[in-house]
Amino acid sequence: MKGVDAIIKQAKAFQQGKDAIKIGQKAPSFKLPNPEGNSISLAALLNKGPVVITFYRGNWCPYCNLQLRALQARLDEIHALGATLVAISPQVPDGSMTKDEISAMDFIVLSDQDAKVASQYGVAWEVPAFLEEHMRVGRKLDLEKINNGNSNILPIPATFIIGRDGVVIWNYVNVDYRTRSEPEDIIKALQNLS
Repeated sequence: MKGVDAIIKQAKAFQQGKDAIKIGQKAPSFKLPNPEGNSISLAALLNKGPVVITFYRGNWCPYCNLQLRALQARLDEIHALGATLVAISPQVPDGSMTKDEISAMDFIVLSDQDAKVASQYGVAWEVPAFLEEHMRVGRKLDLEKINNGNSNILPIPATFIIGRDGVVIWNYVNVDYRTRSEPEDIIKALQNLS
């Protein structure tokens, strides 16, 4: 098994994430299901104000969970600035959460099966076969089951802030899944928008 640093070096060499949508570009629209299976559209969210979209690999990723907890801790400030936080992963809405658990979430979680929206945002990457095998055997992660058939495409952890006009005003994309956007930077970008 190659080391994490070697994987990240390879991803950088292939310039993964280079096609991520840039500041000033129109954000691709989407409709994705939430954990209850209801379709949520970017257009409907933008009617309420700016949207913070964060792509994450799945609830099996400890770095993703840390990032989501950090965002949850600053969510009141994000909401006070009129923004909605949306977390998107390729995991299926599998009914594993109860209605009480869903209603207790303070941000929107959406399922992007096959990472189609991540691809539109330029942050989907193909998991190398050796890493897919390591995750399946070494970490006991059946990504094929978790993602309903797609085990080799994951999003690069990335965050975008989209203004009410649908244009990206801030982004953070890094192929090193251990490095994430900071809530403070997101809040500052939202303050600048106000």
